[in-house]
Amino acid sequence: MALPNARRTLASALALGVVWSGLAVGGSAAAQPAPEITSAKPATWTACAADVLAEIPAAQRDKVSCAAYPVPLDHREPRGATIDVKMMKRPADDQANKIGSLFLNPGGPGGAGLIYSAYGSSFFQPEIMKRFDLIGFDPRGVGRSAPLKCFTTNEEADEVFGRMSSVPVTRTEIRDTMDATRDYTRSCAKVAGPLLEHMSTEDVARDLDLMRQGVGDQQLNFVGFSYGTLLGATYANIFPAKSRAIVIDGNVDPNLRTHNGAQYDRERAQGFEIALDAFLKRCDSVGPKCAFSDGDPRAKFDALRDHLRTRAVTLPDGTTATYAGVIGRVGSNLYSPASFTLLAAYLQTIHNAVNGVASLSVAAVTDVPLLANNRGLADVRVLGDTPYEFDDSYYGVNCTDKPFVRVPELFPLVAKQWERESPTFGRSQAASDLLTCASWPVRHPDRWSGPWNRKTPNPVLVVGNYYDPATQYRFAQRMAKQLGNARLVSVDAFGHCILGDSAGVDTVATDYLVNLKVPANGQVFQPNVQPFA
Repeated sequence: MALPNARRTLASALALGVVWSGLAVGGSAAAQPAPEITSAKPATWTACAADVLAEIPAAQRDKVSCAAYPVPLDHREPRGATIDVKMMKRPADDQANKIGSLFLNPGGPGGAGLIYSAYGSSFFQPEIMKRFDLIGFDPRGVGRSAPLKCFTTNEEADEVFGRMSSVPVTRTEIRDTMDATRDYTRSCAKVAGPLLEHMSTEDVARDLDLMRQGVGDQQLNFVGFSYGTLLGATYANIFPAKSRAIVIDGNVDPNLRTHNGAQYDRERAQGFEIALDAFLKRCDSVGPKCAFSDGDPRAKFDALRDHLRTRAVTLPDGTTATYAGVIGRVGSNLYSPASFTLLAAYLQTIHNAVNGVASLSVAAVTDVPLLANNRGLADVRVLGDTPYEFDDSYYGVNCTDKPFVRVPELFPLVAKQWERESPTFGRSQAASDLLTCASWPVRHPDRWSGPWNRKTPNPVLVVGNYYDPATQYRFAQRMAKQLGNARLVSVDAFGHCILGDSAGVDTVATDYLVNLKVPANGQVFQPNVQPFA
């Protein structure tokens, strides 16, 4: 059935990224500002639970301690109901010369960061481990911190999610996905409870300020990956004077993300396309080191993608390669350059199956690692073998922070437009936040949407990879420009986030965090290892 003229006009505008402020999710102007709490309770550290300790390296289990830190459910009512934010502390090796605490956030939104303090050596040089207590925490609504849940049973969740497609193409897939998404948001309204109204990044930033006080620090030291860059930027602008050293790696565009969710996700899809094209060009340039290099990798990929759009293929190991599955796997593997060799072998196997050519051995293609990042939808700095803890915080945060036109029926038109611009990732991006947030039950969230230019005492250190798929390099440039006091460090690298994988950046970050030494403008570093090395 044809859309009415007004709706057709609106659909065209949304597809082109126009801001329709009158139809977007209510912004922070509708909410009263929360009062600043300046006398928070000290954190009480105790032994971590056995199930928490089981998730960290054995060598760290005797070092860490945990706390359940109470924060207001609604920061506008500081004496009202509270929830507990779970924290883990890994103490500084040199307590006599300790600078303070360093809070960590792995991204998401929805990334459970509790155990990250036990993995500090994966990201930081020894001097940081000596001089800071590392503090990991699950933000509100995530993991062990009052997890936001939209279902009461796994069976209820399976019934709804089982009707969704991550890349809906056919009319049936589109209809079923739209119907299931509406059922999902209705279940959130029914089940999630009062926390649903208080899932903004502003809420988390205010929690973080209380935790800073709780550990006894006068100013915040913070490292945030991906979505954690929005948290760092939000804190720096709500509490600029309380910010000592903030490092943000894999950056969002804060102004765009909090003012036009559709355009942000449209550009996010373009970032994945940039990273994919760079992967295919690198594959071509390295020759036989990349199993997908024979012929024209770009043309081969486009051909197999277009084939899978209408017909799946069976691989030598008996598994089926589907359109949605392959797009999800490619998007996930673009986060991690270490997986590129196996990804190339996987793509060559699909190419062979599509063209009836004898394939590579099964052993060469079955061990392609997938990141626990919702197939590229959630930006999380993933730890090896991190178990997945299910909650609904991803949409709880995004549908609070990012304004969208509240017309779910626009999805088919927007998906078609984005797919023309971003042939591999446009449709899947449209099927995520844009569709879900259009019917999200929170209408006037208490969220921060700026200003972003308040000046911190020391510059914020902004780090960006040239070929970051999830947060394209232009976002890092914009972040540095929007912040009131920032310095951009660039890396000629693939993958999502870079700390721990570039000695040059790691040295700069260490000198900044420990000595507050700000790097010179315009520096470009290299990763420790190049893809296909």
